[in-house]
Amino acid sequence: MSVRSVKILRGLALLAAVFAFGVVMFGAFVRLSNAGLSCPDWPTCYGQVTWPEHQHEIAQANQAFPDRPFETHKAWREQVHRFLAGTLGTLVLALALIACWRTRWARIAVILGAVFAASGTILYIRGEHLWSTVLSLFAIALPLVAAIGLRKPGAWRISVLALAVIIFQAMLGMWTVTLLLKPIVVMGHLLGGIGTFALLAYAALRYAGVGAYDDGYAALRRLVAIGIVLLIGQIALGGWTSANYAALACGTDFPTCLGQWAPPTDFKEAFVLWRGIGVNYEGGVLDMAARSAIQIAHRIGALVVFCYLAFLAVRVSRRGLRAFGLTIAVVLVAQVLLGISNVHFGLPLPVATLHNGMAALLLFVLLATLARTQRRHDEAVFADLGVRR
Repeated sequence: MSVRSVKILRGLALLAAVFAFGVVMFGAFVRLSNAGLSCPDWPTCYGQVTWPEHQHEIAQANQAFPDRPFETHKAWREQVHRFLAGTLGTLVLALALIACWRTRWARIAVILGAVFAASGTILYIRGEHLWSTVLSLFAIALPLVAAIGLRKPGAWRISVLALAVIIFQAMLGMWTVTLLLKPIVVMGHLLGGIGTFALLAYAALRYAGVGAYDDGYAALRRLVAIGIVLLIGQIALGGWTSANYAALACGTDFPTCLGQWAPPTDFKEAFVLWRGIGVNYEGGVLDMAARSAIQIAHRIGALVVFCYLAFLAVRVSRRGLRAFGLTIAVVLVAQVLLGISNVHFGLPLPVATLHNGMAALLLFVLLATLARTQRRHDEAVFADLGVRR
């Protein structure tokens, strides 16, 4: 692969990663402003590509969906989020195609995956949900197989894998609406967005040549990887908290909950992942004891992650990566302060949205640290030398 191709991949991966971060932030804004069901259909909004604007369009929308009256200030947020996600999907498709273009079978798999995804969306709009699901599964499987079988360095395969993830993420977005904010789907949708961002960010880091020339930092890799796993688990727990409307289950008390250290809780009911189909979960369906259990679990998880990442920041700094260790510490403290502020100030929308964004930023810092402890890809070396493979 030419140096020019590597530079294109590097720039496109960086652009896609930054864009994905923006989509994650805007998605959090949509969810936290209770606009997740503001468009009752998918991928259209009250049957329109954009959203109803004129009075006759609003009247038709309310007639078509009497159980979901149109709200302009919410509908535009949801549909703009879909537009942004679609744009990100286009960027990821371009990245995947460039990454696998010289491997014929992988290129065909990626193109067919995109065609199946588009066809599945059209069939869904027409009401043929079974065939839409079948095509969507093929759309996910094809780039996934291509990523696994591609005989190229990790960043290339991750670029193709990101396409499979973002197609699945689109399906989760569809299910978020059709399954009426089912908590397991909402949490999965959040993790899908974070996962897409993580893959693109890591690919961008590796394309940029972030890494070591030897294995001098090998001992840190496992510690950083554990930190990433713990953080992803905590993000999932935060998504579960948000999806079940449990963010203020303890009121505005911290570190106590409802003025107590041990309030009534129901952990068994709090973590039932599947409750059947047909229930509208908007506003939450759990009682206060279950929601308090979720909030307390989230706080305990935050404490565990804070202690481990603080330990990791010290270890990373002492091994010679002081800038990385300091950045982990700063972002970690900022994230904890935002979490406490969410509770203390009653979940203000800007703070809650920043809390989501800071979680993604903390994950990026850990991914950058992981990349720094790994050996540089040979494509980065070739790019530095300015020669062709």
